[in-house]
Amino acid sequence: MSEKIDRNLSLELIRATEAAALSMALVMGRGDISIITQGAAQAMYTALRAVDVAGRIAIGEGEEGEAGYLYTGQPVGTGIGPKMDVAVRAIDGARLLAHGAPHAISIIALADAGSLYKLPPGLRYMNKIMVGPEAKGAISLDKSAEWNLKNIAKAKHIDVREVTAVVLDRPRNQQLVREIRQAGARLHLISDGDIHPAMMAALPETGVDVLMGIGGASEAIVAACLLKCLDGEMVGRLYPHNTATRQAALAQGLTLNEVYTVEDLVKSENVFVSITGVTGGARLEGVRYSEGGVHTHSIVMRSKSGTMRDVRARHRLDKLMRYSEIDFAGAPTGATVAAR
Repeated sequence: MSEKIDRNLSLELIRATEAAALSMALVMGRGDISIITQGAAQAMYTALRAVDVAGRIAIGEGEEGEAGYLYTGQPVGTGIGPKMDVAVRAIDGARLLAHGAPHAISIIALADAGSLYKLPPGLRYMNKIMVGPEAKGAISLDKSAEWNLKNIAKAKHIDVREVTAVVLDRPRNQQLVREIRQAGARLHLISDGDIHPAMMAALPETGVDVLMGIGGASEAIVAACLLKCLDGEMVGRLYPHNTATRQAALAQGLTLNEVYTVEDLVKSENVFVSITGVTGGARLEGVRYSEGGVHTHSIVMRSKSGTMRDVRARHRLDKLMRYSEIDFAGAPTGATVAAR
């Protein structure tokens, strides 16, 4: 990349994740996932228009025609400044928010243009293991769950019975769940949203030691941006969910035995990430309200410097609504003015 980046762009991205979180927080528990996904994407897109980058969505909310905003390939930012790949989940865990459950987040990551892995068409899932820096070198997709859990325990100087593994609760992960239980480790099954637990696994003393199992491939790339900033580690293998997908992948020259690491998925050494809590959790507070204001809690990080910041903000809704075209009562109304 020819242009030297002196700005910490994560501090500018926070406006985009805050906007997505604020725009949808009041629909918590109402059950409408489509309103959440569409509304949050529009709010995030609106806020990104004020960021001085020439960004292009590499990991988005869908393909052009499927998503109105933040679709793969869509330009974002002012068009002025460094060229960047952009990976987003306007709401990771939309179903969690729709049901009023914890751990829904809004996340965005930037990396140098061309540095994020481009998923082969049709391959939407990945078998993955993600850990923090303490367990680097202790994981392998070619070994059993028991082997991985014992290795993680050894690396962290704890008993395997004290290791907590997070797994997405899906039929495709049932065998893994049985193996984890047989190994004697603690198990936390989640219904949706595996980017947040990937962050938890990478941070110290969160109560999560490893994320395992088959989940979204796009989410794996977003999580890899997190791990790049937190010095975590992952191994992943693309998982075809049906025969047609497998045959198409083989026709593209893939063996489906390829193992992808953080470095394979995110080649840039200068990655910026912003995450804002939408519903509360152990590490991130959710959006909450007080008289005349609304409060957000975000984490921003940069891989190059290794800096991570917790940012707590109070927003004056009366002032915010005067000039922002984002409707913070639950449905975006325009896409021209960013939340401040």
